[in-house]
Amino acid sequence: MNAPALLLPLAALLAAPPPPPLATAPQPGAPPVLALVGATLLDGTGAPAVADSVVLVGDGKIACAGTREQCPPPEGVETVDLTGRFVTPGLIDAHVHFSQTGWADGRPDALDLRERYPYAEVVADLETHPERFFRTFLCSGVTAVFDVGGYPWTFDLPARAEAADAAPRVSAAGPLLSTLDHWLNLPAERQFIYLEDEEAARRGVEYLAARGADAVKVWSIQVSEREPEAVRRAVETAGEEAGRRGLPLIVHATELDTAKAALRAGARLLVHSVWDRPVDEEFLELALDSGAVYCPTLTVVRGYQRMFEAAAAGGVPEVDDPNVCVDAQTLARVAATAGVGPMVEPEQLARRAERTAERERLGAENLARVAAAGIPVAMGTDAGNPLTLHGPSVYAELEAMEAAGMTPMVVLVAATHGGARALGREDELGTVEPGKAADLLVLAADPTRSASAFRSVVSVVRGGRVWRVEELAAPR
Repeated sequence: MNAPALLLPLAALLAAPPPPPLATAPQPGAPPVLALVGATLLDGTGAPAVADSVVLVGDGKIACAGTREQCPPPEGVETVDLTGRFVTPGLIDAHVHFSQTGWADGRPDALDLRERYPYAEVVADLETHPERFFRTFLCSGVTAVFDVGGYPWTFDLPARAEAADAAPRVSAAGPLLSTLDHWLNLPAERQFIYLEDEEAARRGVEYLAARGADAVKVWSIQVSEREPEAVRRAVETAGEEAGRRGLPLIVHATELDTAKAALRAGARLLVHSVWDRPVDEEFLELALDSGAVYCPTLTVVRGYQRMFEAAAAGGVPEVDDPNVCVDAQTLARVAATAGVGPMVEPEQLARRAERTAERERLGAENLARVAAAGIPVAMGTDAGNPLTLHGPSVYAELEAMEAAGMTPMVVLVAATHGGARALGREDELGTVEPGKAADLLVLAADPTRSASAFRSVVSVVRGGRVWRVEELAAPR
């Protein structure tokens, strides 16, 4: 079988000769209006860095990227001197939820505070004001996101983001098809469509296609009262119907058996790590043969544990926000953790801590195996879950991927090119090459030395517009 070209096995990546730089011929079309000069360019393909580079931008797209000799700035073009800086593609978070707040009020199934924060009001506010998360993502260096499950109003987010003043590009899957008949819905709105049987699968996919979903997301949860064979047939039917309608299948599958079943059903994107046991050769072969992308979300389970521990201690959880991006409303909710009071018994909290640590260990080990096998990887945070905040949660996720054994360069590729592949938007996003969107980051530190360099955002370029990070920061 042939491994996909996106990510080579780690050993091969270190041993192989460097790939050639991207073709840099100027893209036909509007003349360049901006030249970013002098930075070290990392184009998102894994190719060697280009020192003292030039990136020409016109009509919101890359016109040329390479050396000064390859891309001489035309006379009269606006020039930005980035000597000493590093330019990369914008980050892509391939797993977010705008239907969740980043705290307990958006997930009452985890910590039920509906008496203080009525769930219908929380969701109505999320629908009305997605712009606060738009800005938080962009401020954190994220120029594109994939909302992989939420209320029907999330179908409107791609257009709303394009019309917003400061926003990432958004793709949206809409409501999830769920093997569990989950109660977390509203009386007249559902974010979970129960995958009761094969007919429900067909009807659910038909609905998503009619609404313009960018993908079909299946929440594949092992349910003791359902026959595994019936669940498998329902998921396979969803995959077949999605394929017939030209929609990629995304599957939440955290157990090895359900992940294999998802791949057999045609999954193109696996969201979350396999965290019940080590991935085996059968899984690796299925993933390689399918070309599916693996999005590990290594850090999301820790957010829940931090919230429960802070509530038990009457303290305020730390917010990791180096560029002051998180909005005041979210910060106030996080601070309210101190007044919630213990919601679980100490013994239960200790068991949760053990389970969280085990999932983190298995998630990291499985990511290392997946990456070494040449399976394409995308960075995703599961933003919106408790204490996995929209925007700056990408930094901890990137660093966890590096800690799992991926080199900083491989992490960079996963967070840019890999994300574009997960979104099905490789033709327009994810690398710095002519004709692609001018979605870029300017960093003060070298991301090939450490994934923590992505914390050092200086500027964000979205569609050719340059934002200094201070302009995007949340008012205090």
